[in-house]
Amino acid sequence: MAYVRYIVSDVQKAVDFYSAYLNFTVQQQFPAMAILKRDDLTLWLAGPQASASRPMPDGRMPEPGGWNRFVVETHDLAAMVAKLKAAGVRFRNEIVSGPRRAADLGRGSMRKRRGALSARLVKSNNAATLGR
Repeated sequence: MAYVRYIVSDVQKAVDFYSAYLNFTVQQQFPAMAILKRDDLTLWLAGPQASASRPMPDGRMPEPGGWNRFVVETHDLAAMVAKLKAAGVRFRNEIVSGPRRAADLGRGSMRKRRGALSARLVKSNNAATLGR
């Protein structure tokens, strides 16, 4: 089983997104964080009040965004992308089929910045790579 923690600016919006559009189920939810599960992946969504959002020793603040990834399998990637687009998720590019050159690694991504949601969808044997 894999555990992933994401920093989010709005725990409830993140819970709503992952449960409604990516089929995660809520295991526990608190004002500062939520724990969701899908298959063998447990996702911890840590909001601004969570201990994970405390400043680092050098003063930097953890923040949403970045290039973290996890894989969510789907039988119909195009349908998943259409559902996400209908929900207002913006994509950086269209679906990309692999294998790809190293220079192409940043393509095929979508983003809703600053604590909303960000993901990258790349078709590879019917798996979608999703991340923050």
